[in-house]
Amino acid sequence: MSLGGRLINTNTSLPDAKSSSEADSSVLQIWGGHRLRGHVKISGAKNSALVIMAGALLCSGDCRIRNVPLLADVKRMGQVLSALGLRLEQHDDILDINASEITTSKAPYELVTQLRASFFAIGAILARLGVAQMPLPGGCAIGARPVDLHVRGLQAMGAEVQIEHGICNAYVPGSNARLKGAKIYLDSPSVGATETLMMAATLASGETTLENAAREPEVVDLANFCNAMGAKIQGAGTSTITVVGVPKLHSVDYSIIPDRIETGTLLVAGAITRSEITLSPVIPEHLIPVLAKLRDIGVSIIEEAPDCLRILPAQTLRATDIETLPHPGFPTDMQALFMALLTVAEGDSIINESVFENRLRHASELNRLGADIRVKGNAAFVRGVPMLSGAPVLGTDLRASAALVLAGLAAEGKTTIQGLHHLDRGYDRLDLKLQQLGAKILRVNETPTDAPITRNS
Repeated sequence: MSLGGRLINTNTSLPDAKSSSEADSSVLQIWGGHRLRGHVKISGAKNSALVIMAGALLCSGDCRIRNVPLLADVKRMGQVLSALGLRLEQHDDILDINASEITTSKAPYELVTQLRASFFAIGAILARLGVAQMPLPGGCAIGARPVDLHVRGLQAMGAEVQIEHGICNAYVPGSNARLKGAKIYLDSPSVGATETLMMAATLASGETTLENAAREPEVVDLANFCNAMGAKIQGAGTSTITVVGVPKLHSVDYSIIPDRIETGTLLVAGAITRSEITLSPVIPEHLIPVLAKLRDIGVSIIEEAPDCLRILPAQTLRATDIETLPHPGFPTDMQALFMALLTVAEGDSIINESVFENRLRHASELNRLGADIRVKGNAAFVRGVPMLSGAPVLGTDLRASAALVLAGLAAEGKTTIQGLHHLDRGYDRLDLKLQQLGAKILRVNETPTDAPITRNS
């Protein structure tokens, strides 16, 4: 594939997403009680973009990736790839990556520890080079997400793996340094482990079978990306994925799927403000549990076109119970957003978080806005209230921050949200999209006299 003669500059910075320091010094001010109206464009999927960028390591030529969202996490992943020797250039939502040369097998500690998804590149690096050194990952503090499934899978494919001083060191012994196909059973359907091992298997010798694999749409997107480069992957989207290794992958021009969590977030924004808005492009099949719960709550959603949804204002919002599960169950990434919605529904709701053990910290912040939520273990008991009221609150992780934005849209008066570095990790200019729909929302820098909010962990 030709990139039209365009130079891919190693020093070119990736998207002009807000830097962590800028986001830390900014707050969102929201004046609630305003209806939304109009159309909003859905950006490319964050979780697809990150892993597909890692997947570009498998190709010894050029990759053009379209529909890439403008996110802090995408910028960080680009910095990780640049540190490995790849050349990247982005214009708007098109990202060109050239991985013809990987100059080092060691990923930078300070970047990987900030971005969990960058660890998934270990499979691709190991497949290309036969050796990889990857720091243990970081990301949102929403619970333990160990890498033991990744490690055991790579070991089953013939890699020697040791973890020392926070670094995962892996290499393929032998003269040809090529991973070997294997039958691998995952103890849990981990998305990261499925993606890591699927990438590793594309260039392995022989056939690899992943049992109890994750079924998320982003896994399917990665498989489609790899197949477009010449990989032989079957079964993505089911619990059994089969990969026949090939010697080499070729250049590709590929477009990322729309973000189902951003879609769900904006649908809930429409529901909580009793508004009528349209959203596209979307893939309704990726949203089945989210749409079902919205309808349970009393919200009407119309499929205007195969890739366009319209949400209509509900007369009454009803309580419902939710349990998060791996796909195709209700997504854990939507749990906080629905908790915000259920705070103003009539009746009592129970939310069980069964995926991550530390993902209900937003409940106390929602209570500052007047919600009535009790947390016991991994369950939240939500009693609907007639009205939320604005207050200063702190976003504790990515989806928690978005939930506070939604609650602020519905609250009476002014809500001020700190912790925007979380929000900017996973949403492509959410505040601007809401502004375009008519929300009274403004990002401002704090003055030196503003006291930052601190919470005990």
